[in-house]
Amino acid sequence: MPFLFSLLVIALMIGALVDIITRDDSQVRFLPKMAWIIIVILLPLIGSLLWFTIGRDYGESGIRLPRVSRAERPARTAAPPATPARPVDTRTTEQQLADLEREIEEWRLREEIEKRKRERDDPSAAS
Repeated sequence: MPFLFSLLVIALMIGALVDIITRDDSQVRFLPKMAWIIIVILLPLIGSLLWFTIGRDYGESGIRLPRVSRAERPARTAAPPATPARPVDTRTTEQQLADLEREIEEWRLREEIEKRKRERDDPSAAS
């Protein structure tokens, strides 16, 4: 009988360890995963029972126990912010060239207007 009890405790401990390791950090309650692993290894029966009763989050289908607030949990490193995607120019090459030619013409006309304003304001500076 003690042999059977020992096998059950070892099986429960292995099951708890596998469940702790494979569970996402957001589904672990009250302690970090590493602390639960240490508790289950040092106290196989009690640690495993504690893990399955209060340490794991069963989602919407299980018993709901009060959660530890985020302020009480150790800080986790946040994921780096996603870099914004580079803008994609959907114009064809011909459209881009036409836009560039229009822009060049616009700058040429602005220079012409500025030149005429200078000539009108100061007729002696005309060259």
